[in-house]
Parts: sequence; structure tokens; C-alpha cells
Amino acid sequence: MLKKLAQIWKIKDLRRSLLFVGAMLIIFRVTAQIPIPGVDAIALKNLFAGNQLLGLMDIFSGGGMSSFSVTMLGVAPYITASIIFQLLAMVVPKLEELSKEGEYGRNKINQWTRWLSVPLAILQSFGMITILRNSSANVIGAFSPWQMVVAVSTITAGTIFLMWIGELISEKKIGNGISLIIFAGIISGLPAALSRNLATFDTTAIINMVVFAVIALITIVGVVIVTEGQRNIPVSYARRVRGNKMFGGTNTHLPIRVNQAGVIPIIFAISIILFPPMIANFFASAKTAVIANSAQWIIQLFQNQLFYGILYFVMVVAFTYFYTAVIFHPDQISENLQKQGGFIPGIRPGKSTTDYLQKIVTRIVFTGALFLGIIAVLPLVTAQLTGTQSLVIGGTSLLIVVSVVIETVNQINAQLSMRDYEEI
Repeated sequence: MLKKLAQIWKIKDLRRSLLFVGAMLIIFRVTAQIPIPGVDAIALKNLFAGNQLLGLMDIFSGGGMSSFSVTMLGVAPYITASIIFQLLAMVVPKLEELSKEGEYGRNKINQWTRWLSVPLAILQSFGMITILRNSSANVIGAFSPWQMVVAVSTITAGTIFLMWIGELISEKKIGNGISLIIFAGIISGLPAALSRNLATFDTTAIINMVVFAVIALITIVGVVIVTEGQRNIPVSYARRVRGNKMFGGTNTHLPIRVNQAGVIPIIFAISIILFPPMIANFFASAKTAVIANSAQWIIQLFQNQLFYGILYFVMVVAFTYFYTAVIFHPDQISENLQKQGGFIPGIRPGKSTTDYLQKIVTRIVFTGALFLGIIAVLPLVTAQLTGTQSLVIGGTSLLIVVSVVIETVNQINAQLSMRDYEEI
């Protein structure tokens, strides 16, 4: 481990990239502590501490929501915009064609995603302020129209700022910028959580702590196994003679990862699950009885642990399939193999290879998605058995943290391997 760290530090470009990423994450944490005036800070923290749904929202904002900071929405609007465009790319032919045009198409879709993030941030910031104003905790006083405009504009600007930081981090090839921002927000809350648990330590809670430790260990081991697991498909290259030289005639393999989507399905699932009750809170105090009753019904439905757990499980599994379909294209792989003179033994090139790869991926992703979904809801089940709601948030956070760490370590190792190859 120390040898690896020393090797990373000796490489100038990699060292600069790591320091840059660290500096960006520090800037993110500083902005998350800059509050917007007009809020009762104590009442706000008590409100978030007593509400599981708001607690999850606060996790993904890096603690910015419970302090009503300028980055209180985190990168949630950008994630929502990404989900919308990825769904549209699967049903709109023009967007699907654009997504296949290489770097140009990706840049174009990314640009549209950034544009969509702005109105989404405006809507979400206005909705969140309205929810807090209508809460029984009297968190926010009466905002004048000008104060509302300033608050919404500031929160929107904070979201766009984090989106920019995330893209700068991604450009360094050290990890996914958005995932690292969420990771930093979760990690930053650990000292406060540990201090609260130590301050309120009770000997009767030892069993719950042991259960939590076991769940944490199972989650870490499970995520590592699923993330690192892969199926190697044998590939052979036919011999080709060009002039006096012979090319090919080698056997290799095509690695198919069990969980190609990484931590993205979890982030997507949480983002979607949090959206309906947040909108329902906005209409909970509506003057129309039908609208208000419907909003209250949605809020109570999502507070039901059984419904929440089933929906969470289904969303994680569904988004694992969905994101795998977005990033893995069997037809392109089959075409590339055929162009390079490669083939899978026993499988004819072309459509047969495409169908074979699709069949293998479907089976592998089923195993990975099912296992990932089980790990995701395991803390929910444990929370019902122990009566400790903190396990729910801890399990979700741990799931994201482990996945992000693995993804970042893999990218750093790829950078080291590339530089070793260049030296040779």
C-alpha cells in the first residue's frame, strides 16, 4: 500500500491531478457551510434529524441542506437531467443517433443536460424553500418576493458551481466527479455522526452496534465482489499474412464485468425515490382538498418501510439494467471484433456474436443487479428488526462510499498502468 502511494506521488502529472481533486473537494465543503440568511438553524437541524426522507436528501447534498447552504441541492438537478436525457435517448431516434456519434454526440448531450439542470435547480430550490416554510417546525420565516428570488438564484448558482467542479474533477481521470462530490459529502458527515453516537452511548445499544458492524462488513464484501467480479469470454484472432510478416493467431479474452454501471444505479434510484414525496410536500397545504389529501397519501405511502424497501430494490435493479444497456453495446463490440479478425470460438461473427454477448450480459447483470438490490435493502430490513433508523442511512451511504472508492482506485491503477506502458 505504501509502495503504491509512493509510486503515485512520484508521478508528477498524477500527483497534480490528485491535489487538484482534493482542492476541488475542499472548495465544495467550504461552500456547503455558507448559509443563506433567514433560517432558524437549530430548528432546521432538528427537522432533518427527525425525518428519514429529509435525512437521505441531506446526505446527497453533503450536509448542505440541513444547514440551508448555497449548495443545499448538491448535484441532484444535474443527476435528474442526466436521467431524463438517458431515458429520452432510448426512445427518441435522433437522440439515440446523436449518442452514437462519439465524442461530438456526447458533448452535445452533456451541453443539453447542463441547460436542463438550470430550470430543474430553480424548481427544486423553490419547492424546497416552500416545503420548509410550510413545515410545522417554523424553520423559515416569511420571505419577501425579493428574498425568494435571491435565495432561489443563489441556490441555483450553487448547484451549477458544483456541476462545474464535478466536470473539472472528471477531466482529471481520477474518478467520476459527481460521484466524488457525493462521496465527499457522505464522508464529511462521519465525524459528527460518530460524536453524536458516542455522546448518547447506551450499553443497551451494543447489540444494535454489533448488528450494524456485521451489516457494514457484509455490504463492503458484497459490493467489492460484485464490482470486481467479471466473466471472461474467450476471443481468438485469425492469422493474417501481410508481406513477410504474420499478424494475429493469438487467444485472449473479453472481460464482462458483473456490475458495469458502478454506483450510478444507486444514485439514480435514490434521486427518483426522493422526488415524489418532495413534490407531495409542496402540495400538502394546498387549499383544494383533493390535492392536499393526495399529497398526504403520497407522503404516508413513502414513509411506509415495506413500500419504500420494495420500490428501492426494484429501482436499483431496474437502473442497473438500464445503465448497462446505455454503456454496453454488443453490436459495436461484435462489429469491432469482426473488423479486427477476432471471433468467439464456436460462435459465428456478426449477429450471432451480438446475440451471444447480449445473452451473456443479461445473465451476468441479473446476478449483479439482484445482489446489489439485496445489499441496498438489507439495512432497511435490519432497521425494522432493531428499531434503529440510522442503519438505513448508514447502509445507503456505505454502499455509495465503497463503490466510489473502488471506481476511483481502478482509475488510478489504470493511470499507473498506462504510464508503465509508456516507459516500456
